[in-house]
This record gives sequence, structure tokens and C-alpha cells, in this order.
Amino acid sequence: MQSNEILAVVESVSTEKGLDKDVIFEAIEIAIASASQRHFHEDADLFVSIDRDTGEYTTHRNWIVFDDSDEEFHHETHITTDESKMELGATFSKEQDNIKFGRIETQAARQVMLQKVREAERKKVVEKFKSQHNKLVSGSVKRVTRDNIIVDITHEAEALLPRDRLMPGEIYKINDRIRAILQIVEVEGRGPQLMLNRSCPEMVTELFSIEVPEINEDIIEIRGVARDAGSRSKIAVKTNDGRIDPVGACVGMRGSRVQAVSSELGNERIDIIIYDDNPAQLVINALSPAKVESIVMDEDSRSMDIAVNEENLALAIGSRGQNIRLASKLVGWNLNIISNEEAEAKVKVDETEFLAKIIDSLQLQEDIAEKIISSGFSTFDDIAYADNKIFSEFIDSEEEINRIKSASEDAALLEAMGAVTEEEDNVESLTGLNLDEDNIAKLANKGIKNKDDLAELSIDELQEIIDISEDDASVMIMKAREHWFN
Repeated sequence: MQSNEILAVVESVSTEKGLDKDVIFEAIEIAIASASQRHFHEDADLFVSIDRDTGEYTTHRNWIVFDDSDEEFHHETHITTDESKMELGATFSKEQDNIKFGRIETQAARQVMLQKVREAERKKVVEKFKSQHNKLVSGSVKRVTRDNIIVDITHEAEALLPRDRLMPGEIYKINDRIRAILQIVEVEGRGPQLMLNRSCPEMVTELFSIEVPEINEDIIEIRGVARDAGSRSKIAVKTNDGRIDPVGACVGMRGSRVQAVSSELGNERIDIIIYDDNPAQLVINALSPAKVESIVMDEDSRSMDIAVNEENLALAIGSRGQNIRLASKLVGWNLNIISNEEAEAKVKVDETEFLAKIIDSLQLQEDIAEKIISSGFSTFDDIAYADNKIFSEFIDSEEEINRIKSASEDAALLEAMGAVTEEEDNVESLTGLNLDEDNIAKLANKGIKNKDDLAELSIDELQEIIDISEDDASVMIMKAREHWFN
């Protein structure tokens, strides 16, 4: 390529596409280097530098300074310290003759340059929409394919709406208006892309923000949304003004506000509940109108056993477990619905197990151990830090009380150390699957604590627990199963 040709291309493309000239120069540099590659070894590290003023360019080749006795040494990519006069690990660069561009090289360079320019255009558009991430946008359907719907959201920007992010049963044709949540998603090999989503919880949040002015005025807050797209949603709301009922404000006069949101979502049923900082009360609100009899919380595993009477059992669980599943998502705890009879039986089992523990660990007689349990103690920590007066009702010796409390403290410490070790092992096991801490915590809340647990999940089950694409979920599950076959 001639220098004047390069300058002309930069000028015309920059003007036409509205891109910075440096971006075009970089695209051409990559294009020339790529076209030059076929004249060198396939592993050769080439780079091209263009003078921004004259358009003249030079081709350079890089080698890594390496020890030639190393088995990884390769003459096409490495050079010795003697040849380069440089230290190990440094990069040795040498200018090469520019190749002569024939038809094939010109075509190859043109394709690479156009690709890089398109990437730069996409990046520019994405930057423009960064502030609208997870916000509601509208547009018209431009094209419909088997897997995606391409939507014009402005005159210069398109966004992709995958069919798996539509609500069930939704059909769109060319020129149809559509509203969806704009999400900037990193696509492997293509960088950030504008994507649309109609099945995410943010869709419900944004629609309520439009219909309920009090939300935009920060009088009412939406504190959580759990959604089964196209079927049912639960939203938790709270008020910052005691004079305003948040549920009534979101429902609207004769249900007008919630109906407007529901209509946009294909008549999706929406339950609006009062938010509470107490997780147990929030669960009670979330399961309403089912009446909760009792709740047993396990803060370590973030799980609750919720007892309801037989009449309310089906109502609390919901059709195909939908009600309890959405309540669990909303609260962020693993919820188990059980009948009153099951709850009582579980309490008895737990008491029996703890009775055996304290008899063994604290060296107590059975009658004393039973009195400790009947006093309401259920953990070694409870016993270790309890007031001595509680024990003095059935233990005469102050020395014996102190011995029991000291032994309970030791037993609690041993339990905690065992739990920490198990947690560390589980975390190490799951981090090998490229999971971050938040997702590991979400999995742990659902009882998924190691690779074997994850390996037994289906793709749909994994997607219900963490926000992950179908392809990524499939790859992760197969990776978790690898050790089964090795």
C-alpha cells in the first residue's frame, strides 16, 4: 500500500464513520500486519507502525529473549541472549522489509480493516449507551431471525434481543414496537454488545417506575423483585413516608397501575408485598395469604424451615412450587415448606441429636442434659455464654456449672473450625469452575457446595440459581463432571 493511499483511506473512513483518525490508523496497522503474516512463519509476532503525517509504514518482528536449552525454545518466536544482547524475558524487535501487496494481500488487509472499523463503530455506540445499562428502552423490530430479533433503538444503533430473553409465547414482526431492558453484555470474541431482555426482573422494576411517580420521587422504594417471566412476579416495596401505603400506591386506583404493568408483561400476575428488614417477617409477607405457623432459621446456611398447617400447605408451595420458589428468590434464603407435624418431628430429632452431643462432649448425665435442653438451649454457644443462674436451678455446684460452660466453649470452637475447613474446601472446589464469591454463596444457599453437587444439576436448575447463559451453564456443568471420567 502506498502512503498516499493510506492517508486517503484514513480521511474518508474517519469522515464517513465519524471515528477518530487514530482508530483508523490502528485498524490499518493491524490489517497490514495480518496480510503480511502469510509471508512469514505462522507463529511470527509482527507489528506495523504508520507515520501519522506521511502515511509511511514500517514492519517489525518481535522475538522473546529465551534460553535455547529450554525445551520450549522455538526459533520463530524466541532468540538467545547472545543474539539479542538483551536479558532473558525481554522483547527483541527488528525491522523487516515491507511486503509487496498483490491482489490477495490487498483483499486480506481490506477484510481485516473493515472488521476492525466495525468493531470500533460498535464500541463507540456501546459507550454512548453505557448510562442506560439496565434501563428501559423502546424501538422497532428491524429484522427477525430464528434465534434473535434485531431492534432499532435509535437511527444509528441496533440491539439484539435473543428469543430466550422474550417472555413465553411472545411473537414480534418487522416494524412492531417493542420495550425491553437494555443490557451491555460482553460477548466472547466480539467485546461489549447491546442486548435486550424482556424476561429479567429489571423489566418489572422499570415499568413500575414509569407507572408509580412516588418511586421516581424516592417516596417508595422497590427493594427486591423475583420473577417467573410471563407467569408471576413478586416485588417487595417500602415507603420512606409513613403517611403513604406503598402497596396501595403501586396497585393504584382500582388496580390501574399494577394492571398497566401486567398488560405490558402479557398479563403476568404480580404480587406486591411490604418489605421488612427481618428476613422471617419478609418471608411471612411473601407467602401471604398462606398462614405461617412457625419458622426455624439457620443463619449459617441461610435456610428456613417454614411450618404451615395442612390447609395452607398447597397455597404456600404454589403451583409446581412457584410460590415458594419466588419467595426464596425474593428473600435470598433457601426456604423449605413443611407441615406442622413434620416441624414437630424435626424439632424432636434435633433435640435428640443435640442431647447425644452434649452428653458426649460435656460428660453429663442424661437427666441433667435433658434439663439443659428443656431450658431452651440448642447450641454449644448458647450454653457457653448463658447466665449461671439458669443452671443453678438444677445444678448445685458453681464449679460444675463453670466446667460445663468451659467444655461448651471448647465444643463450639471445634464445631466452628470444622465448619470453616469444610467451607474452605468447598470454596476451593467451586472456584476451579471460574465462579465468583457471590455465585458461590448463591450455590451454597441452595446446598450446592462442591463439584459433585453442581455436576448433578441440569442447565435449567443452574440458571435458576445464578445468572448465567445456557452455553456457559452447559460448559460449567461438563467441567464439574470431568473428574467422573478421569
